[in-house]
Amino acid sequence: MTLPLPLNPAQREAVEYPAGPLLVLAGAGSGKTRVLTARIAHLITQHGVAAQRIFAVTFTNKAAGEMRTRIAQLLGADPRGLWIGTFHSLSARLLRREAPLLGFGPNFTIYDADDSEALVKRLLEARQLSPKAYPPRTVHGVISSAKNRMLTPEELGARADTPLVKVAADIFAEVGPALKQANAMDFDDLLLHPLALFREHPERLAYWQDRFQHVLVDEFQDTNPAQYLLVQQLAKRHGNLCVVGDDDQAIYGWRGADVRHMLAFQNDFPGTKLVRLEQNYRSTQVILDAANGVIAENTARLGKTLFTEKKGGAPVILLAAADERDEAEWLASEFARRAADGDVPYDEMAILYRTNAQSRPLEEAFRFRGIPYRLIGAVSFYERREIKDLLAYLRLIANPADDEAFLRVVNVPRRGIGDASLAVLGRTALAWRKPMLDAARGAASMTDLRPNVRQALAGVADLVDRLREAVGQADPATALETVLATTGYEQYLAEEGAEGMERIENVRELAAGAAAWAEVQDPETFEGGTGGSPVERYLTQAALVTPADEDRDVPGVTLLTAHMAKGLEWPIVALAGLEDGLFPLSRAADDPSGIEEERRLCYVGLTRARERLYLSWARTRYRNGRLELAERSRFLDALPPQVVEERSTTPSWHPPTMRPPQPSRPRGAAARRLPQLEFPDEVSQDAPRYVKGERVRHRKFGGGIVRAVSGEGRELRVSVDFDDPDIGMKQLLVAYAGLERDWGGESA
Repeated sequence: MTLPLPLNPAQREAVEYPAGPLLVLAGAGSGKTRVLTARIAHLITQHGVAAQRIFAVTFTNKAAGEMRTRIAQLLGADPRGLWIGTFHSLSARLLRREAPLLGFGPNFTIYDADDSEALVKRLLEARQLSPKAYPPRTVHGVISSAKNRMLTPEELGARADTPLVKVAADIFAEVGPALKQANAMDFDDLLLHPLALFREHPERLAYWQDRFQHVLVDEFQDTNPAQYLLVQQLAKRHGNLCVVGDDDQAIYGWRGADVRHMLAFQNDFPGTKLVRLEQNYRSTQVILDAANGVIAENTARLGKTLFTEKKGGAPVILLAAADERDEAEWLASEFARRAADGDVPYDEMAILYRTNAQSRPLEEAFRFRGIPYRLIGAVSFYERREIKDLLAYLRLIANPADDEAFLRVVNVPRRGIGDASLAVLGRTALAWRKPMLDAARGAASMTDLRPNVRQALAGVADLVDRLREAVGQADPATALETVLATTGYEQYLAEEGAEGMERIENVRELAAGAAAWAEVQDPETFEGGTGGSPVERYLTQAALVTPADEDRDVPGVTLLTAHMAKGLEWPIVALAGLEDGLFPLSRAADDPSGIEEERRLCYVGLTRARERLYLSWARTRYRNGRLELAERSRFLDALPPQVVEERSTTPSWHPPTMRPPQPSRPRGAAARRLPQLEFPDEVSQDAPRYVKGERVRHRKFGGGIVRAVSGEGRELRVSVDFDDPDIGMKQLLVAYAGLERDWGGESA
């Protein structure tokens, strides 16, 4: 059977390579998804490999779904039994079957970052350690990083060079037993527990090695040590490991990914077949020449040069702006002009930047011109309070030992149970060696609690018991409706007014999504009934959703960081804020590997553009509460001159004399020691300026009138008399208040 899709010679070589280790070096826009899907279909149709004997890893659930659909189209039937998904989802699927061997129930809960931080906070409080001195988020971050590097608590403690890391190592030692008591695993555990299983039960490793005849990994450059070890072990017996990736797009070193896995793959697997995919199907040759010029300066790379049949193309516009507001207004004007000319609609344009904080002047410029936009990186659907509340109820129904779920819902809706009472319950549960829900059932015997609190805790336990009985094996949408009806949660939200009504809409969207999930889930995903109840299976899926899986189909210019843009593309792309100290970040300046990762990130940004590419930088930028002189990014020096057209805005101010004189092109540490400019306050176009009597609007409090102004810079404060009499006069710190001028209202 010949696959019904065209492949270029390099793609076909990768698809048809029969067996053994295969490294596919896939440049940006070179059709790697097509190669992966075609290879899987080819293995099934031409080599007789059963779908259930293929283990294929992607880095987002969305990509896994799209690949599965494409494979089904190639085969003419759904590839039932195919294991395809993210590392976390496939590991969770495996662990649902093997959990008892590790001391967990198959109905274990998956803790997200908030749950894990809450657990760390409780363990710190039990040691009477201050959350200010030892922030739970920071401590959890140290523990997560150690897990990603596969360090034990003892190894982390031995390397501790600060009191915080020493405390993190001590807490790390307690996290494992606490999670096991709660029958829970965190995200890092999903990768580590299969390795523990294989180490402690070699017969299970042999089973899974025999089960999967072929292992394929997408985005291989982004694997961390635990992920690489997992696929190494699964493929060790047969050697049929196909990895696809681009070392020039390795941009996640800060979260544990190690590009050295890709660079050393041919040594790790002797006899590896290397295939380079260099033909680009996305961008013009001009854009590729710019990207090739920038990335060629990296030394730690396997090497490739992208080319396309789309010769020529519009020049890359390089803009030098006066400051970030000037930069934003120029880009907004240019995008508005292109949309008005009918060249490209707004939803086919994007602006990328290095840090989230850079979106603010862009948003202001777009709002002023009435340009629609969508901001990627805001609070995701599954991170919203009301969604986490309802999922916590489902988690407690599925796993009564889940203490973090219990703590989230015990007072939602409000039941008059305070923190002090919960602390008593927690100590009692610890003494009884029982989950908090079990302890709440025995609240009547806790004489150090007030009678009304004892009654409330017993009522919560009774409520959960009734919910568990009512939900049973129901589908997740029915379970959610049962929770809503039994708890009165919608009425609780309605008491919050307009914001509460928006939250109710999100609740209903959650129920609709749960119903849709039940319609499309693959019954083969949970073989032999080992996947648990429908609610348990749904919770696994919900826990593994990432921001990359969220629906972004909203019309308007897309604003997002370069990290978030990976894997996406638009006809028109602007890469803003290309200044030394910002892109690349100053903290990477003295670290060659850090600069190389920043350059790879720049390369990712450049290769998102299909037809037109804009690059911009500002001569000054308002950062850290003051105006700072900026130097254009060193990455711009590598652009081939013949593909660039330089533009410059006309500053509306005259720069003052600097003291001392500025050297021409500082690098490294020198770039971070720029002299402070002594601009008068009115020089900064970005500095917020308010006058008494003008109208402003606050995102939460609504409209009001400025009655007083005091302070300056980051200490600038305004007193605002809000229209709502229940809010009245408030003093706000402008740097954090998110105020906007209310052009439609009348000043007073």
